[in-house]
Amino acid sequence: MAAGNADRPGGRRAQWVFDLADAGAESSPESHLRVRLVLGGLPRPAVQYPVRLPNGVVLHPDLAWPEFRVAVEYDGQWHSDAEQLHRDRHRRNLLVGAGWLVLHVTSRRLHGEFPAVLREVRNALVSRGWRK
Repeated sequence: MAAGNADRPGGRRAQWVFDLADAGAESSPESHLRVRLVLGGLPRPAVQYPVRLPNGVVLHPDLAWPEFRVAVEYDGQWHSDAEQLHRDRHRRNLLVGAGWLVLHVTSRRLHGEFPAVLREVRNALVSRGWRK
């Protein structure tokens, strides 16, 4: 619809905004993080990308750049639960063991320290071969 109305007032902007959407996101904060990273100049990550481990287990990091084996996990408030933290760390260990570099972003960092988050993700991608 946006493409068909690109010549109308606001049409190009609507197209640009719709292109940022991704139905695979599991939460608003994940979407917020993804959009801010893209607007910060990083390549668009895959959302809930399936990472198949040698033992057959499939993990789905929140955001992933599979060609660089970099993943970003958004840790919302419920990740502070002891049992959830245990599961999260186990998942992280499995991803790291499979050669992935995994970064974690909390709400505080997304809203109060985003320039540092952007720098960290950019540095991780560059360390794995990404070039602008």
